[in-house]
Amino acid sequence: MTPSSAQHHHHHQPVPSSETKIELRDDREANVLTVRVGPINVPPRTDHATVRVPLLAVPFDGWFVAYQPRLVDENGATMPGRVLHHVELLNTARPNFICPQLEELMFAAGAELSDWPALPGVGYPVAKGTPIRIVPMLTNPTDQPISNAYLALRIPYRLSGGMQLKNIYPAWFMVTHCGPTMYDLRLGTNVTTSEFTVPYSGKLLGVGGHIHDYGRELRLESLTRNEQITALKTVLDSEGRFLSIPTIVFPQPRGYRLDSGDTVKVTAVYDNPSGRLLQKAAMGIVIGYFLPDKDEELAILRRDPRIRWRR
Repeated sequence: MTPSSAQHHHHHQPVPSSETKIELRDDREANVLTVRVGPINVPPRTDHATVRVPLLAVPFDGWFVAYQPRLVDENGATMPGRVLHHVELLNTARPNFICPQLEELMFAAGAELSDWPALPGVGYPVAKGTPIRIVPMLTNPTDQPISNAYLALRIPYRLSGGMQLKNIYPAWFMVTHCGPTMYDLRLGTNVTTSEFTVPYSGKLLGVGGHIHDYGRELRLESLTRNEQITALKTVLDSEGRFLSIPTIVFPQPRGYRLDSGDTVKVTAVYDNPSGRLLQKAAMGIVIGYFLPDKDEELAILRRDPRIRWRR
């Protein structure tokens, strides 16, 4: 079955998850937090099905320094990456500093299950009790059910009280701006863009991206400086199915400079050869590690309880 035909036989209701649980293992000697979510069962002919997962409470004060996701079976063997459409980790206590009406999206990975690498001297700050929402989205285009799958997340960390790290924050640049992330693909070439005003001064240390089948490229540009920040070119198979996209780390310690008030443009390029409109088939997001000049400006950001997060 080709990707284009699979995308027209799906439903969007959440996967039944009355028994879905979180198992947490905190290895203080190795400084690794392991999170296991499941069991997850996906019916046949299912696409874009979310799994409801209880909130995770961070068990320490410190920093997350990397993320390594896998989808495994009940015996721990890695399952095909295409089953996991994507997984998101959201800090429900903080707003996204680019789109403050959204929760702070700490980390996400698509079907390629990209690891986010550790960078020297920096980490994402967390406090004991911080509520983290884990949102797996799965797909099963086959005629057979998927049973007893588990999302396994390995998160290396550093505890406070030891070597102090500089705080970095996730910067999300979406081609749908701050609205719903998925959009339609017209036949042929699709070029979708959005522009953002950067609210704080600092530097991008590195960037990655999220894109779907038929996606050719993600670009991030500084309109203020009239220059390209980076271009992330995808690897696709012979049918246009997405295989991988690179993660770029800028030369350190300089990174890529962004000043408050700078305008940044993000672009997603797709080539849809299916012969028809593909509804809600595309996403285009460039994600970066942002190191602010003045950490206190971002560190004080807290969720406003009067605002209901947009999802």
